[in-house]
Amino acid sequence: MGYGLNHLNQKTGFRFLKQVAFWIVVYLYLIITADWNFYLSVQHQVESQLFMASIQLYVAIITMQLLVPHLLNKKRYVQFGFFLLVLLASATFAYHVSKYYYLEPKYSKAYVHFFEEYGYKTVWQRMVNIPVLFSKMVTFFSPTLLLLLFSFYRNQERLSKLNEQKKISELTTLKNQLNPHFLFNTLNNLYSLAIQQSHHTPEVIEKLAHILDYMLYRCNERFVPINKEIALIENYVALEKIRYGKRVQISFEKKIYQDLTIGPLLLLTFIENAFKHGVVQELHEAYIKIHLCAQKNHIMFQIENSKPALAPDQHKVQGIGLQNIKKQLALLYPDKYDLTIYDEATSYKVHLKLKAI
Repeated sequence: MGYGLNHLNQKTGFRFLKQVAFWIVVYLYLIITADWNFYLSVQHQVESQLFMASIQLYVAIITMQLLVPHLLNKKRYVQFGFFLLVLLASATFAYHVSKYYYLEPKYSKAYVHFFEEYGYKTVWQRMVNIPVLFSKMVTFFSPTLLLLLFSFYRNQERLSKLNEQKKISELTTLKNQLNPHFLFNTLNNLYSLAIQQSHHTPEVIEKLAHILDYMLYRCNERFVPINKEIALIENYVALEKIRYGKRVQISFEKKIYQDLTIGPLLLLTFIENAFKHGVVQELHEAYIKIHLCAQKNHIMFQIENSKPALAPDQHKVQGIGLQNIKKQLALLYPDKYDLTIYDEATSYKVHLKLKAI
């Protein structure tokens, strides 16, 4: 509790110091850019710019603390524009009052030329001078505009971080859903081989160990080298070949012309589905054709499997795996992927094109 309060106080103090530093810079800018030949003394210069900076601070406080949260953020744009104009007009009025009643009488020698044109006009008469009014409004609003831009940038940066954290959380959840699904199927295969006392059991355990090592420790990044995914697929296909033997003909053609990265475990789900729906229920010989190509900053993946004559519609029974993969694609490759599924009478095809990130 104490640490949390101290941390909050530190953040508040740091924010206050940044605000103070900002307004010091604004004040120094006013002094540096002013016409020094106009002022009678340093005191005249300091007081004149202090009035300007004070009015700018007043505009900024009212705008940032009242108008923005209560009007602009609530999308009440007309009311925001109206009250902003009223605020800037009142700021200009305060400027003319301070100049008319304080600066001009005190430093009258500096305003000789000004008196020739404006000296005999009242504050209200000066207010209706549209060019001067507009010019002063812009001057008084300039620091506030900078603060609004800084605030917008901070908000966008914060939203970007939140969205990134949300994506990572969702991807982790999806991967956690997929891993048990994959492991359940593979362990079932291993159990069947153990029951049969197959001499392939040690080989299966070895390949499963490689797969587990990759899934648990090697694919925790958002994107991994495509060669690592190829090794995973080859191990998985090797396990399935041992399980089904001559019941399935498998071809895996890969053409890697460019070292690209890919979202981990994306392709494995399609291959799992091909075995699950194309081989398990096939009484005769089934086939699975896998093609993977990486070039010109694109990854093209195609898989085709035969469909048993009496098998249910594969597209309708796609289950957790394919739904999961579509969510991952939307998170990892927004507007940068093309997924097409061809559910035909005797075959099921998936074409996936990814733009490398």
